[in-house]
Order: sequence, then C-alpha cells, then structure tokens
Amino acid sequence: MTAAKKTGQLAAEDEVPGREAAELELARQLAERAQAEGLCLTGPGGLLGRLTKVVLEGALEGEMDAHLGYAKHDPVGRDGGNSRNGHRDKTVLTGVGPVEIAVPRDRDASFAPKIVAKRQKARAVWTRW
Repeated sequence: MTAAKKTGQLAAEDEVPGREAAELELARQLAERAQAEGLCLTGPGGLLGRLTKVVLEGALEGEMDAHLGYAKHDPVGRDGGNSRNGHRDKTVLTGVGPVEIAVPRDRDASFAPKIVAKRQKARAVWTRW
C-alpha cells in the first residue's frame, strides 16, 4: 500500500471518531440540560420526543424546500405560483411514543412528503428518503 493510500485511510478513519465524539458531547449536554430542567428522557414531553419532533419537522421543511425549489422566506418564491401555505398538525407514532408534528402545506396541495407520508401514522424505522 502506498503512503498516499495509508494517509487517506488514516484521515478517513480519524474523521469518524472525531464526529462521534462531537455527537456524544452534544448528547451529553442535552441530557444534562434536560436533567437540570427536570425533563424525563421518555414519555409525554420527554427529551427523545422533543428531539424526534425537531428532526422530523426539519426534514419535512427540507423536503418542502426541494419541492418548491426555494428556501423559506426566500424572495425567489414571491409571485411564483405554488408556495407555502401554513402547516397541519399530525400525530406520528414513534418508538418513543406519539409525537405531534407540524407538516408544511403548499397552495396547490402537490407536496407529498416522504419522511412521514400522507395518511401515515407510524414511523417505526428510520429509512432514507
């Protein structure tokens, strides 16, 4: 194996532990903050439910951005036909319990989210969308 290949492999291997360390530190900080605020890890209003809500809603907003072709509040979307039209509430059944999310809508009702599809209640396994 050449020195360049060894260097490339070492760099790639070094990135994963660094990223994992950052993720572990973030998780530790969230857990400490939740504990300080008296927040439970699971159950209604728990930390895992809140994190699930944030992740799902963020993914849905990203899907809407891709669907419309512009980001939220981007002037490109003004007077361009289809646009955002608020949100609808939805309860998703997850591994950490039911989670209330806000699903974005568009004016011509052509938005078909993939992360939490229309008429889908349960999200048992995370898949690629």
